[in-house]
Amino acid sequence: MRRAGVLVAAIVAAVVASAAPSTASGFQARSARTSTNEGSARTSTTEVKAGGTVVGTGTPGSCTSRAVVRAVAKGGVITFDCGPQPVTIAMKKTAKVVNTSAKVVLDGGGLVTLSGQGQRRILYLNTCDRAQVWTTSHCNDQAEPQLVVKRMRFTAGNSTGETVDGGGGGAIFARGGRLKILDSTFTNNRCDRTGPDLGGGAVRVLDQYADRAVVVRRSTFTGGRCSNGSALSSIGVSWRITSSSFTDNRAVGRGANPQRAGTPGGGSGGAIYLDGNAIHLRIEDSTITGNHAREGGGAIFFVSNDRTGTLTIDGSRLVDNPSEGFETLPGIFFLGASRTITDSTVS
Repeated sequence: MRRAGVLVAAIVAAVVASAAPSTASGFQARSARTSTNEGSARTSTTEVKAGGTVVGTGTPGSCTSRAVVRAVAKGGVITFDCGPQPVTIAMKKTAKVVNTSAKVVLDGGGLVTLSGQGQRRILYLNTCDRAQVWTTSHCNDQAEPQLVVKRMRFTAGNSTGETVDGGGGGAIFARGGRLKILDSTFTNNRCDRTGPDLGGGAVRVLDQYADRAVVVRRSTFTGGRCSNGSALSSIGVSWRITSSSFTDNRAVGRGANPQRAGTPGGGSGGAIYLDGNAIHLRIEDSTITGNHAREGGGAIFFVSNDRTGTLTIDGSRLVDNPSEGFETLPGIFFLGASRTITDSTVS
């Protein structure tokens, strides 16, 4: 695999390059800044009183898959009372958001893990799915439901074989509305191992209201496996990722996109895979290390088809993310309007 030396930019604060491949395949600027606290992720008492649901009655055994599924269908703020110790809830069905809900908030308090047991997707939102109630004639662009997950763990989700809207999203699939991920951990989630544009071992997103960015803050993604984008994957969606980490995620497909003749396609974006037109990815105060792509972009695969999209990396560290096939920077394949790298290490 091609690996060139690291270009040290000790004085220049920002590097701005065109979408064309760079002649230098490494960037290193000033050390990443200390992450800033972007506000408390605690659920207020007012929120809970405002129409929330408490899953459990104080014991681990009272926190069941059935209770989670019902709470998510009901909507509102969902908290958990499963006792004082960490608890894992084995999901026997996928929890599905009903589109008449204005907002669904899952707050695990840092103690709750939802497990797909390697058998099923964990959480599903789709404003264009009539089975979850079609509330508007413009299902691709509606403000609600807003889905927020905070202080949760999602493990062993698996969407392999799901076909609605192209599949993907082993832990979370979201189409339409708004999605926000705060202070949460995703481990060992899966989706189909082949497919040219299929992805999201942990999270798959299609469409967001008014093209607003998906927000990810203070969250961790490890051990994802999928054809593409084994942590995060989207089409036509922008992201703002802050104070988060991505490790040991692998894009295991083969043949890229469009797939080469005789291959099933896929293998790009070890951690993150973005495809679309006017899309924007901003990564701040984060680390992306030890991810891998069989084709392009061991850390990030970013393609803006109309070349209007932008990539911004600030105060972050992207190291040891091999791309077996192709890249424009170490661990990154980028086609778009501009990329900006500030106070970061990319090597």
